[in-house]
Amino acid sequence: MDFKRAVCIVALVLRNRKKRRQRKFRKYWIHPLTSRRFEKGFFQKKYKILREHPEKFFNYFRMSVASFDKILHNVRPYITFMDTKFRKCISPEERLSVTLRYLASGNSMKSLYFEYLIGTTTLSEIIEHTCKSLWICLQPTYMPGKTEEDWINIANFYFERTHFPNCLGSIDGKHIRIERPENTGSEAFNYKKYYSLILLAIADADYCFTAIDVGAYGSNSDSSVFKNSNFGKRFLNNQMHLPESATLPDYEEVGPLPFVFVGDEAFPLMEHLMRPYPNRNLSIKQRVYNYRLSYARRTVECAFGIMANKWRILHRPLDVKLDFCDHIIKACCILHNFVRQHDGKQLNESFQVSEMQGIASIRTRSSNNVIDVRNLFADYFTSTAGALSWQYENI
Repeated sequence: MDFKRAVCIVALVLRNRKKRRQRKFRKYWIHPLTSRRFEKGFFQKKYKILREHPEKFFNYFRMSVASFDKILHNVRPYITFMDTKFRKCISPEERLSVTLRYLASGNSMKSLYFEYLIGTTTLSEIIEHTCKSLWICLQPTYMPGKTEEDWINIANFYFERTHFPNCLGSIDGKHIRIERPENTGSEAFNYKKYYSLILLAIADADYCFTAIDVGAYGSNSDSSVFKNSNFGKRFLNNQMHLPESATLPDYEEVGPLPFVFVGDEAFPLMEHLMRPYPNRNLSIKQRVYNYRLSYARRTVECAFGIMANKWRILHRPLDVKLDFCDHIIKACCILHNFVRQHDGKQLNESFQVSEMQGIASIRTRSSNNVIDVRNLFADYFTSTAGALSWQYENI
């Protein structure tokens, strides 16, 4: 063995010894507090008692006992694990319980540790896996792809609620706060000067989400967020199974008009996407149109607000990895739809959206054809057939 090789071996041995000395000494394999989970943990001590008091159960989990059981039935195959020789696995009931509490309370993993007596690393793994599983098993039923008939039913109900004809829903994007991601530059740093991911969503007249897209960095230009989203691509490629154009109620003289989504200035004016007139020297007709569009568009704002009020994890920056953030946001959206369909409006639906900033405006040039479509909607809103008695008081 030559001298240089011997020196390298000695140096390697010394370095490994130093690392072993510096390695943090682990006093316990399982902390004494954690080992008492089966006698002192929240789930073991209070879960069954909580089920006997529906109002308290609803306040704690943000859903009824029946809804909890229905979700558990659906998600159980995804979150059931086998016991090992060394330890007993955590039950599906407890996994769902701690995940819903994390989403509903907005508490940190460390806070949940003292409640459930499950180690923070295990908690993180459980919550991420359960959030992912909630989306996988609930999305096909509670946020499915729409057929042409589905869209027509949505438009009919939308007209009943908002008086905006041929409307398939409202679209908006919100910045979800996150902690600065590891190994990234400024991609997630948005125009509001904080780190975020963008949730893009379409909502119906009952404040349920019909489609969402998650994962765009907060720094992305607003036009690219829409164009690069999954439903943005389907939208631009005419793959959303939208209905054929139809005449407006009691207003057949102008012929059929397309079915549309409504959005704010952050979105481009397109054949199937209406936005406001720019706020410059507007006529009465244009101001009425802007008011009617704003009134129809509030459904998505309400949906965001109701969701954030119910699932309060969205009120603070998400301090987990980006993939985990995606799973949390998707889980909140699908749970929002599930609870609205099964529990209705039992929860106080006052809302705040200060933690969920909108995306900035887009300046675009639109074709004459889509400008004409917007003008025809404006004509309808000031016609005998489409005018509302109180609309002029609000412009």
